[in-house]
Amino acid sequence: MGKKCLAEFIGTAVLVVFGCGVAATNGFGTGYVGIALAFGLVIIAMAYSIGNISGCHINPAVSVAMLVNKKLTPQEFCGYVVSQFLGAIVGALILYVILGAEASNLGLGTNGFGEASNIGISMAGAFIAEVVLTFVFVLAICGVTSRESFGNNAGLVIGFSLTLVHLFGLPLTGTSVNPARSFGPALIAACTGINSTAFPQVWVFIVAPLIGGALAALCYSALDKK
Repeated sequence: MGKKCLAEFIGTAVLVVFGCGVAATNGFGTGYVGIALAFGLVIIAMAYSIGNISGCHINPAVSVAMLVNKKLTPQEFCGYVVSQFLGAIVGALILYVILGAEASNLGLGTNGFGEASNIGISMAGAFIAEVVLTFVFVLAICGVTSRESFGNNAGLVIGFSLTLVHLFGLPLTGTSVNPARSFGPALIAACTGINSTAFPQVWVFIVAPLIGGALAALCYSALDKK
């Protein structure tokens, strides 16, 4: 259990440093496509490095789906989620240190709605979008991890699925689909004075992905019944 939690901590920290790092710097001109690919590629890298240890959830929405489908015990679920949130906080802190004085201008890849959204999406719109985006992402994970024969390609499928939902979600909310990934940057941004909007809004990016993940697990379970 300890090694699994450590793997989740490291994986989530890496996700935030690289995924949110590219988002914060706008991919040095690559825009939405570059940001989407960054998040997807990080997942692929982590899937093939820590996947054999913890399953590479690095996302509470994925862990809640595994809990619903009884692939995680409640104790394991709690350990995973705590590790993921701590990893995201440390990852955001590392990113803040790397960016230094520029962090105040570049941000930390936080999520948001209203004025914090590129299209000014409403709170309700952001909530629904995050539920739908997470549902699609976690449904793909449930499917590709359901058969051993899919194992060799699972990391690629999951990574490109995350890229897909980012391509749609980035202009809406900045794409969360991951409560830990949203909480870490929002907390550090609030504590350092970079962004005072993200933390009050972060509840949307915690609750909506958890609902989307749970719904995806229930849906796949119903579809997969013999």
